[in-house]
Amino acid sequence: MAKGEGSYVSFEDGRRMLDFSCGIGVTNLGHCHPKVSKAAADQCMNIVHAQCSIAFHGPYLRLIEKLIPIMPDPSLDSFFLWTSGSEAIEASLKMARLITGRQNIITMQGGYHGRTFGAMAVTKSKTSYSEGFFPLMPGVFTTAFPYWHQLGLPSSTSEAELVRQALYQLDLVLKQQTAPRDTAAILIEPVLGEGGYVQAPAAFLRGLREVCDKHGILLIVDEVQSGFGRTGKYFNIEYSGVRPDIMTMAKGLANGFPLSAVVSRKELTDKLKPGSMGGTYAGNAVSCAAAVAVTNAFREEKVLENVDARSKELFAALNKLKQDPEVASSIADVRGQGLMVAVEFASPLYSEHDPVLAQSAPKNLATRVAKRCMEKGLLILTTSVYEVIRFIPPLNISAEDLEKGCDIFTASVKEVVREG
Repeated sequence: MAKGEGSYVSFEDGRRMLDFSCGIGVTNLGHCHPKVSKAAADQCMNIVHAQCSIAFHGPYLRLIEKLIPIMPDPSLDSFFLWTSGSEAIEASLKMARLITGRQNIITMQGGYHGRTFGAMAVTKSKTSYSEGFFPLMPGVFTTAFPYWHQLGLPSSTSEAELVRQALYQLDLVLKQQTAPRDTAAILIEPVLGEGGYVQAPAAFLRGLREVCDKHGILLIVDEVQSGFGRTGKYFNIEYSGVRPDIMTMAKGLANGFPLSAVVSRKELTDKLKPGSMGGTYAGNAVSCAAAVAVTNAFREEKVLENVDARSKELFAALNKLKQDPEVASSIADVRGQGLMVAVEFASPLYSEHDPVLAQSAPKNLATRVAKRCMEKGLLILTTSVYEVIRFIPPLNISAEDLEKGCDIFTASVKEVVREG
């Protein structure tokens, strides 16, 4: 890549492509948003690096002032700004252990939280992220996420049944593997990212909150990918009304500048020991200035309203394709929220026990369709251990560019299915 402009990227060989990847959900306002890039450039001429253990800088404090009013719960009032999503997860794990005096962490099957050491240990979306690096951080236990495919159930399974099964499995984990008195936190992405873009039902999130409240366990909500407007609200957890004890964010926060945050409530963070949180580049001034501009752009440019409108158009196009007799048998699911959307395909390569095993479906559909889209000028990504393509277009994408991308995707799916 040589240049990015809005919803498009250009390559050194002259190709220009519509970008439905956004650097994996990072450039939520499109590439090189003028106000965001200008804010960063201006900050470069003031101060670039003011180490957080030495002094505060203005953009850091102004960003917190911008974030407080948009938090999903007013109790979330204590922030630490870092550089990457993995660092924010590492911080949340440290905080949970110190605050509760317990060690164990329960994470979700299919969850992705990063590739540094602690984050890698709680990542359960693919073995490729941890293969060869064992032993990992101890004290991690995995519970079921209410995703029909992982539970080995048909896609038509009711939400209530998925939630019932997942909460029952959590109950067994607490009885068979890690006692509540030894469990510091339950960690969850409200929408699985690398696990396949699967929304956690509100009833499941409320069930987790009840379990945590009953046993004094902290609920950590990872909004690194689903946050900052990606699903139509600033944070996906807002749809359920559930209060996180700790929440992490990154990716779209600064529209491409490295910045993450971990937020909790003061009564918990006051238990942290001085010096236990830190980092040379934590809360970089240039990244913070960019993030302040991002928050202003969301409000001034009515970004969330655009997400709502474009989401309806995207789902209409994908569901129309799913109902097309020519390809219907190859499409297992269309799901997601806002502009965090996925299409899952059937496959002849799945386990014999898999409900989406389809001997008649073409092999490797997701990878082949993504490649065909790129040949036609659309940059799009696969995700998960299943045959899934994810849609992560800019949140301010125009109706015309969204339609263009959907047309390319539709044509690509039909071509690949015909080829068999």
